Amino acid sequence: MDILKQLITQHGIVMSNQTLQLDALLNHQVDPALIMQIGKEFARRFREEEVTKVLTIESSGIAVAFATALELGVPLVFARRKKTLTTDGDVWSERVPSFTKGIVTDILVSKSVLGDQDRVVLIDDIIANGDAARGLIRILERAGAYLTGVGVVVEKSFQAGARTIREQGIRFESIVQIKSLDGGKVEFE
Repeated sequence: MDILKQLITQHGIVMSNQTLQLDALLNHQVDPALIMQIGKEFARRFREEEVTKVLTIESSGIAVAFATALELGVPLVFARRKKTLTTDGDVWSERVPSFTKGIVTDILVSKSVLGDQDRVVLIDDIIANGDAARGLIRILERAGAYLTGVGVVVEKSFQAGARTIREQGIRFESIVQIKSLDGGKVEFE
């Protein structure tokens, strides 16, 4: 998706050789037309999988997961990072570290919205080390749901996340792949 590469080049901020800030595109401000275009692309790639639900983790993945779910005509489920007063007590839960937040959190999905009848695609904004995705995959396994694949907008291929998921034999799709942030410059695959 050339437009996404152009926007990353124009608006992405290289914070270090490991970290890219995409607040102007995906993580703080979103361009609805771009997000819908990405959702259509993920829907095109996963349509034949007969997906019944799209799953993501709050919060930055919600916009693109919503667009994908809308295009597929299925519900969106997002794993919460915090229990609230209204959180169902019967949940699937996993502890996962966050690369960008630098903390470990529990992620929660109510058992009432995810079960063994579901065919799920995981959609997220960025993958670095893959801890959040692996946590969601463990939740899906415990729920008995079928994982049709994982889709991320930006794959940082110089980090292990996407590779470890592919090595498990899981279908993995990314819109753009970044092979390096060295020297403060984004270099695409």
